[in-house]
Amino acid sequence: MSKMMKSVLTGLLLAGSMLATGTALAQNIQTRNFKVAFVQNNDHPHGIGAQKFADLLAEKSGGKMKAKAFGGGQLGGDAQVISSLQGGVVEMTMVSPGLLAGQIKEFSVFDLPFVFNNYHEVDAVMDGEIGKKLLATLPEKGLIGLGYWDHGFRNLTSADRPLTKMEDIAGLKVRVIQIPIFIDTFAALGANPVPLPFPELYTALETGTVDGQENPFASIETSKFYEVQKHAATTKHVYNPLVAVFSKKVWDKLSEDERRIVQEAATEAGLFERKVSREANEKSMQTLRGHGMTITELSDAEIDRMRQKVKPVTDKYTQSIGPEFVQSMLDEIQKVRGAK
Repeated sequence: MSKMMKSVLTGLLLAGSMLATGTALAQNIQTRNFKVAFVQNNDHPHGIGAQKFADLLAEKSGGKMKAKAFGGGQLGGDAQVISSLQGGVVEMTMVSPGLLAGQIKEFSVFDLPFVFNNYHEVDAVMDGEIGKKLLATLPEKGLIGLGYWDHGFRNLTSADRPLTKMEDIAGLKVRVIQIPIFIDTFAALGANPVPLPFPELYTALETGTVDGQENPFASIETSKFYEVQKHAATTKHVYNPLVAVFSKKVWDKLSEDERRIVQEAATEAGLFERKVSREANEKSMQTLRGHGMTITELSDAEIDRMRQKVKPVTDKYTQSIGPEFVQSMLDEIQKVRGAK
């Protein structure tokens, strides 16, 4: 056989192999339609991240796998959506870790007050061994952890009371997430914490059911809380990552190729969302001022006063989470601080 014929035959065999592989891959990707539910509005960074996930999913699957974002609590509050994931009714959501703590106590580690100082410390923990260990605990609860996105540092607002120092929090009716550590933290600061689902918050602020609330600035802006809140302070009392979670019931029905595509899309969308979210929180602070909000930037000394005030809460939850686990997170944070 001539060299030319051998070359042609080799090319044909290679093309056939590639075609067969492509066909096999196509067979392993079925038409899928996923619902991505979350409580923030679609124009919030969470919504932008969800749309990025949808775009990447379609791109990587050749248009076979699609996702639709349902923001604004359309499919229920966080707790309800998590239950829907476990039942396979909703495919994906992004939630604060504390909302998973009722099932896996270690997720409360992210909600220990005044632990993180900046994003470098946050990313070291999320993308390190601590973050990976936490995600690995989710399948036994009917969930698949796809990674960590960003919600941001939480800050306190009020309707008509300037927030310039810790004492200004005393007696303030503050809406908090429906988890014990947030209730205890604000009670320790002297507030009257009122746990409420996020979709009910605007009305509660508007009617005076609560005086204030605490969320990252981007959430405050996109939810238009500036219409019913006139004061804020950069308390940064808790940093909230966002856990991207998928239904295990649905995951188990996917092929390996489909799982790989979902994971890749979630990872890439997460990195994109982190950047968008962090930039949005910086811009939102200025936008809120433009809407008439007074924002007090608290000093490190004032933050440290608050940290000392809530130390009993930190100690209490350190014991319930597990001292060794908490210490391993603090060690990771200290490595970042020591590297500066």
